[in-house]
Amino acid sequence: MKILPTLRQLRYLVALSEHRHFGRAAEACLATQSTLSAGLQELETLLGVVLVERTKRKVMLTPLGEEVVERACAVLRGAEDIADLAAASGAPLSGPLRLGVIPTIAPYLLPGVLPELRRTYPALRLYLREDQTARCLERLGTGDLDMALLALPYPMPGLETVEVGEDPFVFACPPGHPLAARDSISGADLADADLLLLEEGHCLREHALAACSLPGPSRGEGILATSLPTLVQMVANGLGVTLLPGMAVATNILAGTGVVTRTLADGGSRTIGCAWRPSSPRKAEFRVLADFLRRACKGCREPV
Repeated sequence: MKILPTLRQLRYLVALSEHRHFGRAAEACLATQSTLSAGLQELETLLGVVLVERTKRKVMLTPLGEEVVERACAVLRGAEDIADLAAASGAPLSGPLRLGVIPTIAPYLLPGVLPELRRTYPALRLYLREDQTARCLERLGTGDLDMALLALPYPMPGLETVEVGEDPFVFACPPGHPLAARDSISGADLADADLLLLEEGHCLREHALAACSLPGPSRGEGILATSLPTLVQMVANGLGVTLLPGMAVATNILAGTGVVTRTLADGGSRTIGCAWRPSSPRKAEFRVLADFLRRACKGCREPV
């Protein structure tokens, strides 16, 4: 019978590929550096090939090593699916679940959801990863995440998605701004306004522009914010106006700023949804969690 690499050896190689440093790779694998190094040497001896170029200054993988890493990732994902399949046969939403959440949702929706989630599913060990949409989807594809909580629409080829709620946008401006005198704001009202937006990489930027049918490439490129709290402070200091997600306004992101809000005449919103790999054996559990989040999202709509 052919002697095969162990999962531990493959995990060591994948970690080294990600970190390009023996010490950091060992730390990620909860192993000592000598243990990781020995495991990689055993793997090379077993296969009869060199996978890693070792120098004093840097670590590189050989071309064959890079190809082995790609296949090792698939093997490790398959092994994790086996463990997940066994876990899914027990109580729903139990054991570890790695959830990616974008920054424009995580601090505004999850604080009100997590306590009840823990009470309802005490055996669930939820690990949260806050990151931008593209990075969440990348981690979902590699198996580093099990599920993602995102804003739609967004291109997600090869993934299953389910909508859990609508999050309406509201217009925000300083109290002395001319548009503050109106009861509601239309896209035409914003055509010549100094519209402040989040920087590239935040899907909220495109969703906000789409909510008012405003073109993207030429809008909001003068001053960009890195987060919603920063965006609110920029508005409070008279640098312009913006569109905010209703769930952020509902959690008092405007407290103490003096910023006022108005409804959008066209009722623009973004869709909150969940995504996961179609191959995951825990799809039924993910739908249970999506239903739980759907009930929580009923509170997203907050009167202005």
